[in-house]
Amino acid sequence: MSYLKQVDPEIYEAIVGETNRQQSKLELIASENFVSEAVLEAAGGVMTNKYAEGYPGKRYYGGCEFVDVAEDLARERLKVLFGCEHANVQPHSGSQANMAVYFTVLKPGDKVMGLDLSCGGHLTHGHPINFSGFLFDFEGYQVDRETEVIDYDNLIERAKEVKPKMIMAGASAYPRFWDFEKIREACDACGAVMVVDIAHIAGLIAAGLHPSPIPYADFVTSTTHKTLRGPRGGVVMCKEQYAADLDRMVMPGIQGGPLMHIIAAKAVAFKEAATDEFKAYQKRIVDNASTLAECLKERGYRLVAGGTDTHLMLVSFIDVPKVTGRKVETALDKAGITVNKNTVPFDPEKPFVTSGIRIGTPAVTTRGMGTEEMKQIGDFIDRAIQNRRKDEILEGIAKEVAAFCERFPLYAERVEHPVS
Repeated sequence: MSYLKQVDPEIYEAIVGETNRQQSKLELIASENFVSEAVLEAAGGVMTNKYAEGYPGKRYYGGCEFVDVAEDLARERLKVLFGCEHANVQPHSGSQANMAVYFTVLKPGDKVMGLDLSCGGHLTHGHPINFSGFLFDFEGYQVDRETEVIDYDNLIERAKEVKPKMIMAGASAYPRFWDFEKIREACDACGAVMVVDIAHIAGLIAAGLHPSPIPYADFVTSTTHKTLRGPRGGVVMCKEQYAADLDRMVMPGIQGGPLMHIIAAKAVAFKEAATDEFKAYQKRIVDNASTLAECLKERGYRLVAGGTDTHLMLVSFIDVPKVTGRKVETALDKAGITVNKNTVPFDPEKPFVTSGIRIGTPAVTTRGMGTEEMKQIGDFIDRAIQNRRKDEILEGIAKEVAAFCERFPLYAERVEHPVS
């Protein structure tokens, strides 16, 4: 029996509709994934009822003996997974994880360097409309115009000139490996704190498929819902010397009671991420991204930085007249393919228009799709873009995509027709 269907049929119908959308469309947004049934169960469990301000063994409320178990497991599993000295699993999001780190070591007005949004950086890495940009004095660094890859030697020289108190590494749309040793060199050259946001590549790092920043960074932040395939939330890892200050800044500094049901779900995800099966899954993500990237290049599409080392790629239309990321995103959505418009390096378009799209393979890999399916997906994408003004053709592709997706059921027992 569905209590929700009886109590609130409107919300029930919206959830059913979303379940069916996820089943029948190709989810290629690089920052999205599908959690396991075990993670869903934990996230929807009774720990949502418990207020637990503070930390295990040091709560402001009574009755925390079982949520303490969940948080301790989450912290210890995260430490083992990444080999870090200290972990805080309470941040509600990646943005709040970054905020906690900033407030731990910076004062308003301090100078920071972060990758420009148009070059693949994140909103919380210093964009002027974000808290990071209007509280701190950010100096952006860019990728090389020709290679569209970070020029680390140039970054080191700029760090010596700018003298930031912190350098933020990490990105939301950068397809190549990061050289964290070079970032450390840049930080040492100017006495800066090194922070790395691994929100996108956390799963790859946990599986040993991307270099880890842990040996070099003072702080490492992440979300838990992208390649890590956990619930929506954030975490911070740091050197032991910062542990007490960080914990005080997370709570009571910027947050109150933690979301204990989400922390329990994080613990489940971290346990899953420690398995050989998860490592094999991450390898399939990378193989799928490489295959899809090559497929698109063969069809004449230009990829930022020439391709990908990770789970994502950026397709640039910067030199294609009258084609924007927004137009391509809309056309692909009509064809049953979900991507997001995205800025590309030195993009002349506004962020709501953009000259590119971002494509990622974590979610389709979770469904069991492999390299052969990536070739089919590449064909779907190409046909939809080429026929972006022809709604009848796009509707036909959407039907093909839905039939294709039926071969890879997602939460099969949850899919049903919306309430009439």
